[in-house]
This record gives sequence, C-alpha cells and structure tokens, in this order.
Amino acid sequence: MKTKEMMYVALFAAIVAVLGILPPIPIPFSPVPITAQTLGVMLAGAILGARLGGMSLLLFVLLVAVGAPILSGGRGGFGVILGPSGGFILSWPIGAFVIGFLVEKAWKSLKFWNTLVFNVIGGIILVYLIGVPYMAMMLDLPLIEATAISSVYIPGDIVKAVVASVIAVQIKKSYPLIQKHQQQKQLNV
Repeated sequence: MKTKEMMYVALFAAIVAVLGILPPIPIPFSPVPITAQTLGVMLAGAILGARLGGMSLLLFVLLVAVGAPILSGGRGGFGVILGPSGGFILSWPIGAFVIGFLVEKAWKSLKFWNTLVFNVIGGIILVYLIGVPYMAMMLDLPLIEATAISSVYIPGDIVKAVVASVIAVQIKKSYPLIQKHQQQKQLNV
C-alpha cells in the first residue's frame, strides 16, 4: 500500500471517529443509540472505493476493539463489540466495501440517485442485515422484536445516505479519488 493510500485510510477512520464526537441520541427502548458515525461509513465507501473504504473502517473497528474511545459517547473496547451494538459496528467495513464496489462499477455514470441507492444498500440494508440479528442474539430477543426496535433508526439513516451521496458526488466532480486510484492501478500493471 502506498503512503497516499495509507493517508486516505487513516483520514477516513479519523472522520468516523470525529463523527463520534457528536453526542449519541439514546433511545429509551433500545440499548443502541443513534449516532452520526454511519455517515462516515457511507462517505468512506463512496469516496475511497471498495478496498480503501473497507480498510478505513476495518482500521476504525480495530481501534475500537483495542480500547480507543472513538465511538459515539466515548465508548471503546472489545466489550462494546460484544454488546448489542457490536453487530452494527462489525458490519461497517463490509458496508463501506460494498458501497465502494458499487460506486466503482458505476463510476462513469455516477450521479446522486445511483450513489444514494448504493449508500442505502451498503450503509443501511447490509448494516441492518448484520446488526439486527446480532443485537437480537445479544439481548436474547426474537428477531422480529429486534427488527421493530431497529426501525426507529431508518429515517435518520436515510438522511445520512442523502448527505453522503451529495458529498460523494461533489467530491467526484472536484477531486475524484477513485478515478485517480484506478488510473494508478492501470499504470502499475
């Protein structure tokens, strides 16, 4: 991995950590708070692409696991990953990778609407497919009950997907990192 790529990976891990400074919004009937950090997941995938976006969130998750208090509310440590929100956190590298993969495949025709669809697929649907069953297992809840509890997060996640899509499309126009990365790979072949 080149120094510039390492810098982008670290930068986006830091962006997700900074989004954790925003205080979490506790939900009275759920142990998983509403946070802004999934916005960072969507941004990492849509701006960096599959490999670097996924790596940036993998770095973030590893930092959380070793105890860095970079989750919303100053949480961190392996215990958080073993808690009810652990499945959501563990899904973030996969979500960023999927978003990045879809963005890369549609790079030449990338617009707001298809970026929004990609952010919803990787940043909401996939994250919920992993996070909700994990939460149900950790809380010993029926899956349907965990799904009902998690539905409260959907409106905020849709807003985050819209914001991430607007930012990603603007960055594509002004400083397209994915295109530069693809060109460098072709030159190295």
